[in-house]
Amino acid sequence: MTRSALPWSHVLLALAVVAVWGTNFVVIRIGLDHLPPLTFAALRFTFALLPAVFFLKKPDVPWRNLAAYGVLIGAGQFGVLYIAISGYISPGLASLVVQTQVFFTIGLAMWIAKERIRTFQVAALALAAIGLLVIVAHTDASVTPLGLALVLVAAASWAGGNAFSKAAGQVNMLSYVVWASLFSVPPLLVLALVFEGPSAMLQGVQNADAATWAAVIWQSVGNTLFGYAAWGWLLSRHPAATITPMAMLVPVFGMGASALWLGESLPDWKLLAAGLVMSGLALNIFWPALERRLARA
Repeated sequence: MTRSALPWSHVLLALAVVAVWGTNFVVIRIGLDHLPPLTFAALRFTFALLPAVFFLKKPDVPWRNLAAYGVLIGAGQFGVLYIAISGYISPGLASLVVQTQVFFTIGLAMWIAKERIRTFQVAALALAAIGLLVIVAHTDASVTPLGLALVLVAAASWAGGNAFSKAAGQVNMLSYVVWASLFSVPPLLVLALVFEGPSAMLQGVQNADAATWAAVIWQSVGNTLFGYAAWGWLLSRHPAATITPMAMLVPVFGMGASALWLGESLPDWKLLAAGLVMSGLALNIFWPALERRLARA
């Protein structure tokens, strides 16, 4: 039975998940100190797949659905995101910009399901777009045009993955992500071999220290297995409208962790851009519920 009010233990669990997902961007930056980005991504999904795939039953969805999700999330989202964070955009800004996946998801829904865009969604997109323009106008050592473009590609790939996971229906999301990783690893390995080369891949693995391997495990176990399992557990017990808005805290943790651990500066323009993007996200999430309340009143 679902409830709108969250017990404190569930609030803390949700905060733990968004904290892991937010600080994950800093963890990526740490892992990239020794590992090439595509090699790092391949290792992340390898450890997400193994050994969990031997203990979780394959979800009842077509293989083509798992394959599409695995390629889009593996190579499209995280492969591209790792490249971006390897020197083209700061982890804090990456954690903010990638949230534009919400608007790519809306666009896909309009295209695939023929959903009509509503006025509040246009306003939300406009706020987020102005926030991105603020970032473009202040490109510096923490963000380049290429870095911004790469993260937007990652966000679009995430939205594509969302479309396939939605098409899968009500499934065990942890099992779904683990089995989809079966299709994330091969393209990442091929891309790593082509663009990074066997020598760089091997050297990266050989030079990896304890912090690097901890980053890989954090990505696989913390970000993927714990994050999806806990989030799915919360969504199974509470309305999505109660749980999903908490994901807006991901950029807060991302930018905060990047400032604390990596010394990323937070000038006024970054805070303004963050405020605009997150205002757009908030409008998109909260307006329908507010509209229903106003209608009842």
